[in-house]
Amino acid sequence: MQTNGSERGVDALGQRVLVLNASYEPLQLISVRRAIILLLQEKAELIEAAQQQLRALQVTLAVPLVIRLVRYIRIPRRLKLPCSRRGIFARDRETCQYCGEQPGRHQLTMDHVIPRSQGGPTTWENLVTACRDCNHRKGGRTPEQAGMHLLSTPRQPQYLAFALLGEMERHDVWRKYAFI
Repeated sequence: MQTNGSERGVDALGQRVLVLNASYEPLQLISVRRAIILLLQEKAELIEAAQQQLRALQVTLAVPLVIRLVRYIRIPRRLKLPCSRRGIFARDRETCQYCGEQPGRHQLTMDHVIPRSQGGPTTWENLVTACRDCNHRKGGRTPEQAGMHLLSTPRQPQYLAFALLGEMERHDVWRKYAFI
């Protein structure tokens, strides 16, 4: 398939497509190639497309950005998500949980609310995103000991599509499907 569109030199097959459940819940990101297969097999419907087109011998298709599955896929709600640096930053929307600043990912750190030196575990409920200045100011103390307050109480995300949140916010079309 060839690509044809307003953006010359962009490989449409290398892009990602947001897959929504039949209920419009975000499920995952897949390749354009996989999305086209789901559309051609009528397992999904096109919700949003780019201006680019894919052309084959006898068919022209819009490059999908968002597709919706025709059948509902049941998702376990109590899925245990692994606690990771990327996950903590995504949950906290790359915002320092002490001062509210968003200095950029390279200036962010993970902070143990109850420090490890005081027996604090490395869990969703004990980790927050902090800018370097706030993390340094807090040091090996609890927020109360340091006279600092958290903007929100850290907790484990319950929603499976949370894993997509950081990616979804990077694409304008996908943002409206990222409801938390």
